[in-house]
Amino acid sequence: MGEHDDDRATRRFRLTDTEDGLPWGICDSVDGLFGEPARGTYELFGWVPAAGEVRGWIGSRVWLLPDDAAAGGEEQGPWLLEDAESLGRPPGTDGLVLTGLDDYEGPPEGHRTPVRLHDGRRWLGSCREFTRVLPPERAAPPLVLRGLAPRERLRAALARGTRRSLDLEQAALEIRDDRGRLLTERLLWTRVTDWRPSSRGTDLIDLQLDGARYDPVPEHARPLWERRLAGPPDTPGTWARLDARGRAAWLELVREAGCRGPGRDRPAGHAYRLDGTHVTDEAGLYLALGEAVNGPGGYFGGCLAAVADCLRGGFGHTAPATLLWRDIGTARKHLSRTLTADGRPYDLFSAVLDVLAGGGMRIVPA
Repeated sequence: MGEHDDDRATRRFRLTDTEDGLPWGICDSVDGLFGEPARGTYELFGWVPAAGEVRGWIGSRVWLLPDDAAAGGEEQGPWLLEDAESLGRPPGTDGLVLTGLDDYEGPPEGHRTPVRLHDGRRWLGSCREFTRVLPPERAAPPLVLRGLAPRERLRAALARGTRRSLDLEQAALEIRDDRGRLLTERLLWTRVTDWRPSSRGTDLIDLQLDGARYDPVPEHARPLWERRLAGPPDTPGTWARLDARGRAAWLELVREAGCRGPGRDRPAGHAYRLDGTHVTDEAGLYLALGEAVNGPGGYFGGCLAAVADCLRGGFGHTAPATLLWRDIGTARKHLSRTLTADGRPYDLFSAVLDVLAGGGMRIVPA
């Protein structure tokens, strides 16, 4: 097979230079793709639960809302912890320990005023102050591309072996499913730390990359990734039996696959059928809507703004259209009383109906 043959469909991973789009190499296996991302850890002092103890996984999005009055009137917006978990109360204290992904909108260091917490659906409790617990430093595990077929440009860089030539700068790790379809990609700041001949074939290498600037896919999502890497589901509702954490992870995979390229819009006047039996949370809403428009594993937005974008075309819908919504009462029951990031009551169910109607999709209970 030649240097420029398009063999992407036979290899799951493709390392590509983001600057020029040219590949560094392709392989079937990557060690270190899954792991535990760096999580922020916070101890909340004087914890008062709102409705029972908070234990285990508590939400894909948990908001910390500061008390502006206690902060001397200085306005502070809410802070977001994603994929938040409670480690429970430290023995002999009145506190609570939380962990979560907080790179996006994490709390500022040294905050010392009361904070209330909610998960978008209910208040979890409050504390008089909190502090960030610095975890012990640990070396990030490397990414190892096993059985990599290197392109000539990578061979040349390895042959030079200088610090500069081994710094590949920003690259994209493209990930395809078993049918050769691009599922997602992960952006990397890549520095080669080792390479050696691979046992997987002649002219193949095992390429080791510094993992310090890579956030691994969480281990809890591995089974869902493995299921999706086998190809898109053949039947609708495969997500329905997942718990809230699993639904959030599945929705992220659906979103990444659905945004890889333009979809085929059905002609105006089409009637879509949504099975709302399992629409008991926000992720379930978007998963059911995606399948209604684009079939099993289909995508049609992962938030209200994204649904509005999808309604403009390119994602299976052409206005006007009809959405036949079976068991619409389930979504009304579970999504009518939610909370905004800053803790205000919010009717997500009505907001979804308004966005759909505004995009030319008529809702008919079925």
